[in-house]
Amino acid sequence: MTRAAAAMTRDAAAELDARDPLSAFRERFAIDPAVVYLDGNSLGCMPHAALERLHEVAAVGWGQRGVRSWDEGWLELPLEVGDRLGAAVLGAAPGQVVVGDSTTVCFYKLVCAALDARPGRTQIITDRDNFPTDRYVLEGVAQARGLQLTWLDGDPETVGAMVSPDTALVTFSHVSYRSARIADMAQVNAVVGDAGALMLWDLSHSAGSVPLSLDGDHAQLAVGCTYKYLNGGPGAPAYMYVQHELQAELRQPIWGWLGRRDPFEMAPGYEAAAGMRGFLSGTPPVLALAAADEGVKIVAEAGIDAIRAKGIALTELAISVADESGIRVASPREPARRGAHVALAHPDARALCAGLIERGVIPDFRRPDVIRFGFSPLTTRFVDVWDGVDALRGLLARGGPPGSG
Repeated sequence: MTRAAAAMTRDAAAELDARDPLSAFRERFAIDPAVVYLDGNSLGCMPHAALERLHEVAAVGWGQRGVRSWDEGWLELPLEVGDRLGAAVLGAAPGQVVVGDSTTVCFYKLVCAALDARPGRTQIITDRDNFPTDRYVLEGVAQARGLQLTWLDGDPETVGAMVSPDTALVTFSHVSYRSARIADMAQVNAVVGDAGALMLWDLSHSAGSVPLSLDGDHAQLAVGCTYKYLNGGPGAPAYMYVQHELQAELRQPIWGWLGRRDPFEMAPGYEAAAGMRGFLSGTPPVLALAAADEGVKIVAEAGIDAIRAKGIALTELAISVADESGIRVASPREPARRGAHVALAHPDARALCAGLIERGVIPDFRRPDVIRFGFSPLTTRFVDVWDGVDALRGLLARGGPPGSG
């Protein structure tokens, strides 16, 4: 598909849908037919299988089996779902991923564990474009520990000019939540590792949209959410990846009973369990884990390479229509450097987003001037992309959003 051909007409977009090998997956999600949903990078659509699984877990596991369900599989869900996620999406061998807690809590755990593993080093490095919760956690930890938080103003690949023997931790988002720019994970890992620091990635806008090879790229630590491209549902649990070689060295700071080596002994004192179980804390959120598991299974069935190919095609179409309409694109032009959403910049972006929502097109706004169109390849059609950008250029052709001018 060429960019020029894709942008020609809505009929051309419909032809792409007719040839889309992933088109049948859309029927497996609950999607409001009255809207064009272009916010799957913020909250993915609900799989019908997730609703069925939730009913089963509630009616049978909770309603009939009750407390016996803990010994009949519930306690293993954080590790089992983690391994499925690792294999299908993260490029991680078994025993390195666990699911539970929120992204913020998971991030906090690994930040503290990494800093404790590099005593005497006083510097943390991140970039100003990192996701807000990551920046806020780092600010709080740096203040509490008396460490220096250093801000990178360039792209992650330029971090080599900043790392030093004082650097304990470097952390970036793999795909920028604002621009969709993809960082060169392997390159950054090598630079940070050579400096003796630890590298922590936030994969929230990567997992389920672009192929990852955490093991192959020699990643050390990673976190991410399951409610975006993995369609795990609102507030779905996040995950942690810890490289095999680091698991015995790192200790996370929230010592809950299910992270102990023998939790049901109820013994005094804390002795961490081996492996990823030691990164758990409290009781697993069984209902949320079950829903997230169904989202992971669908992504695994579709295949991340096919998902990535469609994600590139969707974003290419959006950029083509935007270019023809004179709308400024704030995402990378090179497909290999761009995730599955497109940032369109305009001074009236907030009001334009509101105008789009009034017209049944659901994007989101990111400060200061970005309209973010998120394309989830399992649920987004090519005609949805065309309709969304066409609605935006229609607003602009009529003189901008309501109330402007």
